[in-house]
Amino acid sequence: MKLPSLHHHHHFVLLLFFFLSIIGSVVGGPLPNTSAKPPPPLPLKPQPTPQPPRRIGILLPRAFSVLDVFGPLEIFQALSRQTRLELVLLSRDGAAVTTEPANPAMNKHNSSFFPAVPATHSLAAAPELDLLVVPGGMGARSPDLAPEVAFVRRAFGRLDYLVTICTGAGIAAQAGVLDGRRATTNKASWATITAMGPKVKWVSPARWVEDGKVWSSSGVTAGLDLAFEFIRKKYPNGTAIADFIAGNMEHTRVTDWRQDPWSEMFGVPRQN
Repeated sequence: MKLPSLHHHHHFVLLLFFFLSIIGSVVGGPLPNTSAKPPPPLPLKPQPTPQPPRRIGILLPRAFSVLDVFGPLEIFQALSRQTRLELVLLSRDGAAVTTEPANPAMNKHNSSFFPAVPATHSLAAAPELDLLVVPGGMGARSPDLAPEVAFVRRAFGRLDYLVTICTGAGIAAQAGVLDGRRATTNKASWATITAMGPKVKWVSPARWVEDGKVWSSSGVTAGLDLAFEFIRKKYPNGTAIADFIAGNMEHTRVTDWRQDPWSEMFGVPRQN
């Protein structure tokens, strides 16, 4: 049998390739150009900015400091006349909470000068919150804070913002939610509270500190200036609203977060 010559084989290959290219153009279009660059990746979708907080919860541990709660509450109540807000007052069992210390040694004169504040919800029945305020006071040093600490730990991931006032930072620190974050607290109680959060980046001097979704204030009245700054930054027309509320309260705002003479007074060194 006579084999085809190489010359005839070459023509056969060319003819076959010609027919395949015609079929490809009719059936599926031209063969892909494998040397072409891949299309650029789609841009990342920007993360939505949290909306201004509407539902604000205030934790009420026993023996809380009155001004830690009612200072910011006065300011946010005034804000509620400008925009819709919801207030949630939280106690461990839904009952009213007294500011009287549980330890009689902390009331050595047997005073009866302790108001009780009604709660709207128990910790177990707490609704979803945009902002949670954790106050301080003598109760922040209590060994009986397990339910409150557990609640802060559980709620933190669903919050847009957490605000601690004064020694309330100690409750949040025990919950572990301040670990790795910058925060501050009352300078008169510095050693006691900072020991509750060895992994926290405690800041001094500081009237208040903002670290992402976590805001913390120094002692008691610093909660007023934190609340004004929070409103200024997080609500539409916030600067004008904060100025208006402060003027009606006749309060001179501290607008520099580093303005903190109490650090020097109580011998707290500069850090973070």
